[in-house]
Amino acid sequence: MQPAEEPFVNQDSIVRRIWGDADTILFIFAGSAAEFALNKAVDWLYFTGRLPADPLGRLFSTVAYAKSIVFSPAAAANQSIDRITAIHAGVEAARNTKIPDWAYRDVLYMLIHYSIAAFELLERRLTAAEKQEVYDVFYRVGTRMQLTGLPADYPGWLASREYHLQHDLARSVYTNDLYLQYRKHLGRFRFRLLLGVQRMILPPLAKKLLNRQGIEWLRPVLFFYRFSRYVNADHIVKHLLLPPKYKEQVFALDRR
Repeated sequence: MQPAEEPFVNQDSIVRRIWGDADTILFIFAGSAAEFALNKAVDWLYFTGRLPADPLGRLFSTVAYAKSIVFSPAAAANQSIDRITAIHAGVEAARNTKIPDWAYRDVLYMLIHYSIAAFELLERRLTAAEKQEVYDVFYRVGTRMQLTGLPADYPGWLASREYHLQHDLARSVYTNDLYLQYRKHLGRFRFRLLLGVQRMILPPLAKKLLNRQGIEWLRPVLFFYRFSRYVNADHIVKHLLLPPKYKEQVFALDRR
């Protein structure tokens, strides 16, 4: 019998628990949707035309790539990361200029931040060791992509993340257009839910830029949703809330 391939992420890692829960991934998606719209390099996502044409699909593809890396053997995960790098290299060649290194870090940083924030919102506070574990996994992703300037540990990342937020986020015409697309593709009710989740999960600066400050009206609803998860009725809620086009994609994300 051949020995099992070494996984990219250990079987008992908190990262697998975070990325094995479709609900947590949806909250990661909600936060990332806001930061994509605010990022000063969002014009790169408009260059191919894929983001404004299908913003939900584009964001789902990002989280799907991250999920596939988390649950793959190390060799397959590294191949997926290399594929991501090659795709971006192709876009750079088509535009005849380089995506700034800070823009790559921003995407990596939002996956780290929302992995932690989403889990803590839906489940419990993470320990310092668990937060370091989340950072270590995405640090290895960034290292494989040959990104520079990545801090060595989670405390160092906190300072770097704050710097990036202060320097790389701004409201722009792309922000406004993306939110129009979100509303168009989600519908009015689901769009309101997206805004409610963002109000709970975004960092203060992003909330300020998007005017998401104020009463977190969705927080009391979370109590009832957590109860639905406890009694295994949350699939009914998902059927009611998710856009039909993306239901199967979301249910496929769940490994609980």
